[in-house]
Amino acid sequence: MVTHSGPVVAAVLALLVAASLGSWTIIFRKLLQLRRAREQSSRFLETFWRSKRLDQIYKVADELPLSPIAQVFRAGYVELSKVTQSQPQADASMHDQLSGFENVERALGRAANAELTTLEASIPFLGTTAAAAPFVGLFGTVWGIMGAFRDIYQVGNANLATVARPISEALIATAVGLFAAVPALVAYNAFNSRIRVLENEMRNFSADFLNIIKRHIFKKAA
Repeated sequence: MVTHSGPVVAAVLALLVAASLGSWTIIFRKLLQLRRAREQSSRFLETFWRSKRLDQIYKVADELPLSPIAQVFRAGYVELSKVTQSQPQADASMHDQLSGFENVERALGRAANAELTTLEASIPFLGTTAAAAPFVGLFGTVWGIMGAFRDIYQVGNANLATVARPISEALIATAVGLFAAVPALVAYNAFNSRIRVLENEMRNFSADFLNIIKRHIFKKAA
């Protein structure tokens, strides 16, 4: 298929095919990961707002490892348990309780950042492929056309039959570059949009959870 284009164009095509295969692997993995994250997060939020006991919610969160919101709750609950054990409500001052509240807030923030990092893993590869693949393909095409004209000059025969095949082979590089770039670009934008939704849900849940804890602190102090 590229017998007349030379080793450079062949290397470009191999690189683009590898990038395309890598992109499709990431696309299928991310589709599955984000779908499960969404489904498990919906289940967790339903349980969270229905249940009256944090320990029961924690048990449910343990069963939903792919839900970023559930994992954020787990981190906050663990920190809240540590604070509660170290500062019994009967003995803790308002200052101590608010200090413990800040510890929980930091734990929720760290967990949300960790979950966001997990969700965004491999996404930059899609962005890089989308941005670079067309130019890599164009480079292969230009190189192939240069080689075709060089061969024509050496042979001294510039009829259509001589020119058409090497140039058409060189143009394959641009086509493969676009084939690699377009799905990667679509997936990159779609995944980033879904991840931003999950990020907002994590931040909103953290704020709601902190409000519940704060109301509990002031209720005890009243």
